[in-house]
Amino acid sequence: MATRRFTERQAPLRITWLGHSAFRFDTPGGKTVLIDPWLDNPKAPPNAKTIDTLDLILITHGHRDHLGSAAELARKTGAKIIAIHEVALYFKRNGVDTAEGMNKSGTVAFDGLLITMVDARHSSGIETEQDVLAGADPAGFVIQFENGTKVYHAGDTGVFMDMKLIADLYKPEVVLLPIGGLFTMGPREAARAVELLNPKTVIGMHYGTFPALSGTPAELRKFLPAKHKKKVRVLEPGIPFTLPA
Repeated sequence: MATRRFTERQAPLRITWLGHSAFRFDTPGGKTVLIDPWLDNPKAPPNAKTIDTLDLILITHGHRDHLGSAAELARKTGAKIIAIHEVALYFKRNGVDTAEGMNKSGTVAFDGLLITMVDARHSSGIETEQDVLAGADPAGFVIQFENGTKVYHAGDTGVFMDMKLIADLYKPEVVLLPIGGLFTMGPREAARAVELLNPKTVIGMHYGTFPALSGTPAELRKFLPAKHKKKVRVLEPGIPFTLPA
């Protein structure tokens, strides 16, 4: 993954949590990117689906709470969807012509962005009304934005030692980690992930959506060594967080 130079003419990167694992990025180059846009989740702000211009949607895996509103938004806006190959095929078979497949360790260039798919430890079946379809492997993404800032969205995952490899190869400054527990890492495991990744900023996700996803940013801080505690930023759904901050 190459590094691009920041130019003063570019705006900062804005990250907006839309509840659960859904994030919106307003990029330095003026693009709008969504990851895992389940925008009907209980924590989503009322205007989450009010998106007139959308350039790119990234899908980490095939579960319903991550596919979310992706097909609807892609048809409405013409946005490209990027997902692992089999999930992209699912979208294409359901009328989303802008879906594009890739696979782990691959990198896709998109209008000034570099998107690298990395590993995740989870499942990925696609639930339909009749059956559960094979959704290939779950994944995470490292996104390099136009100003060189790199953000790692881990998807649904447990902690795994190759997070150190992700850190060594891609050096993400911002990491978005699931902390809710039950279906993903909880705070204790996420704290170990932070140690492996050693980012500048840590943002929790996949928590508080339902009572069972009980992990919190406060618990994450409790498990972190002192040098990492101040890196945790608590985002409120719908309120943008700006980098550099």
